[in-house]
Amino acid sequence: MKASPTYTTSLDIEGMTCASCVTRVERALGKVPGVFHVTVNLATERASVTAGPDVAAPTLVAAVKKVGYDAHLTPETPAAASHENAMRLLAAVIVSTLLTLPLLVPMIEMLAGTAPSPHSSGEPMADIQAATGHGAPSVPILLQAVLATVIQFVLGARFYVSGYKAVRALSGNMDLLVALGTSAAYGLSLYQWATHPHGGAPLYFEASAVVITLVLFGKWLETRAKRQTTAAIRALNALRPDTARVRIEGTERALPLSDVRVGMQVIVRPGERFPVDGRIVSGRTHANETMLSGESLPVAKDEGDTVHAGSLNGEGAVVIETTGVGAQTMLAQIIQLVETAQAAKAPIQRLVDRVSAVFVPAIIAIALVTLYGWLLTGAPVQHAILNAVAVLVIACPCSLGLATPTAILAGTGVAARHGMLIKDAEALELAHRVNVIALDKTGTLTDGKPVVVAFDALEGTDEDALSIAAGVQQHSEHPLARAIVALAQQRQVVAAKARDTRAIAGRGIQATIGDAIFGIGSTRWLRELGIVPDAARQGRSDALQRAGNTVSWLVRVAPSPAPLALIAFGDTVRPSAQAALARLAASGMRTLLMTGDNGGSAAAVASAVGIAEVHADMSPQDKAAMIARLREQGNVVAMVGDGVNDAPALATADLGIAIGSGTDVAMHAAGITLMRDDPALVADALDLSRRTYRKIWQNLFWAFVYNIVGVPLAGLGWLNPMVAGAAMALSSVSVVGNALLLRRWRSSNARARQPM
Repeated sequence: MKASPTYTTSLDIEGMTCASCVTRVERALGKVPGVFHVTVNLATERASVTAGPDVAAPTLVAAVKKVGYDAHLTPETPAAASHENAMRLLAAVIVSTLLTLPLLVPMIEMLAGTAPSPHSSGEPMADIQAATGHGAPSVPILLQAVLATVIQFVLGARFYVSGYKAVRALSGNMDLLVALGTSAAYGLSLYQWATHPHGGAPLYFEASAVVITLVLFGKWLETRAKRQTTAAIRALNALRPDTARVRIEGTERALPLSDVRVGMQVIVRPGERFPVDGRIVSGRTHANETMLSGESLPVAKDEGDTVHAGSLNGEGAVVIETTGVGAQTMLAQIIQLVETAQAAKAPIQRLVDRVSAVFVPAIIAIALVTLYGWLLTGAPVQHAILNAVAVLVIACPCSLGLATPTAILAGTGVAARHGMLIKDAEALELAHRVNVIALDKTGTLTDGKPVVVAFDALEGTDEDALSIAAGVQQHSEHPLARAIVALAQQRQVVAAKARDTRAIAGRGIQATIGDAIFGIGSTRWLRELGIVPDAARQGRSDALQRAGNTVSWLVRVAPSPAPLALIAFGDTVRPSAQAALARLAASGMRTLLMTGDNGGSAAAVASAVGIAEVHADMSPQDKAAMIARLREQGNVVAMVGDGVNDAPALATADLGIAIGSGTDVAMHAAGITLMRDDPALVADALDLSRRTYRKIWQNLFWAFVYNIVGVPLAGLGWLNPMVAGAAMALSSVSVVGNALLLRRWRSSNARARQPM
């Protein structure tokens, strides 16, 4: 059955304040007919919606607005909206603070001993509450009322608007709790003033004003901190130049990047960033690709080499032929991967979603129980109201909603800066549980750039056999194919003209030359064709394999199968492979090598890097079956590979890790892509995953503990509303601040290189 086409769009959501807001927006978007999947992220204030082609963006926007929030399509170029929002909040905090200070004068006078309370009860907290705003001449009651009114209904208007929208949608949010709590304190003050117009009764204008000021301050700190968690995306976006210098009919013209097309020649001068992906057609230079791959050293670039948009050109002026622009560039794909990962929801977030769905109604119920409970004990009305207000104010669903997404934002951002692209939050969360790692050999543990160390013609001359071999492989991008073509070029042997070239999965490659079909493949394929080498040739093959080389055969497949040449390839183990495997072993990982190469070559590499378990001569299906068996045994398995033949195993594993120099197929099948050909990044990715997951649990622990402890304390009367407001503001900031500590993460290799 043919799958229905879908598209994914992104909406910026305005007005969300806590986890219950996220739940409400997700529910609203999910009810739109034709929507298949919705993820809303509180930290980025963005919704990712996967829907059918008949679902228009205005329909999605309307669904969000119906439940009380504003929404608009996310612009392709990120705006400075978050910065502007932070500045507006800062202005509101400053004004609110200035207006609140006069309201605190009676409290300050009482604490300083200059204005003892006429309502002293012997209890410090009750004395402070009774003393504040009791009509001291230094601050007239009318002035207190005016200042509190401006704070409550002008600077605090956002809480009423947001709370009203929540009630209209038959739900609740943090702003509703703040609006109810501060309104109760403000209303109680008006009542006290009305019944005691000449003073003598305690007023609580400062309580509502301080709570609003502290909540605004907390929101400002939270906005600043959240902006820091998305610094990686902003840094990547900043790498894109706005224009490109294009050569058209012999003249240079500066064109907007949107007008540049594939095939155009772009001139990049020293010190400029490459605006597009391309291939150097003239000149040589070094490229700084730190922000793309995490590699700190410049990479030499010569004619024919590829360069990527966003990397920094070194000392040479070069002309490049454009191969990718806009969304086709590697930089754009990296940004898309990171944004997708940051927008995704970790499985652990489901717990938070269930709690947030009932959180606000539960807090309102607890506040009502607190109010009537104190009244039943005979407490004064104002005392019961203040305790209920404290319950409303201290409850903070905000910290619950931010606990997981902020850690994921920080973790994926750090990973991107160090050359590790994490496809989704599930991969990040899953990686910490991995206990078995299966690794491919060629291109993963070795450089993947083998050279021909032996070419023995079995029929005719070496030149004739090499011409046929080069003809079969001339259109292949496989490392072994490139080695054969390079040998032919070195010996100035012209490749034979081949047609109908096709790969034989797990065996080799074949093509038609003249009237015959020739192939190059493994010893296994040789036997399947019914070709049995004589003792001397088999002995030579075994000796080369024992030396750690990969052996292939040039054969005539049809009309009469026969061996034509024995070809041996040598590869170099990556310099960091041994240390990387040692780190994995030290962390308790079981490592194994799976390769399609022969046993001798696999054993030599495994010995060099310290892997004891080796599986050789494996087809792609064999690798996938091995992964499946390991999972059936209860293991959490990660597969590390780089080629098309690794894609089935990468998809079968719990976690696929693709080497960045590999094929697109491998990278699409993987949950994590390493942008450098460095096995050390495998250990780094798992370490960063563990640390991120630890941060998620730390955040959730403190968010839950904060509410479990704070709400009862407020209900028992041990916290006044001002202290509750300060605690609520700090809870969200502490959660985001804890997540931001991930930005200090560094690779173990980098730490090891640091001088003592």
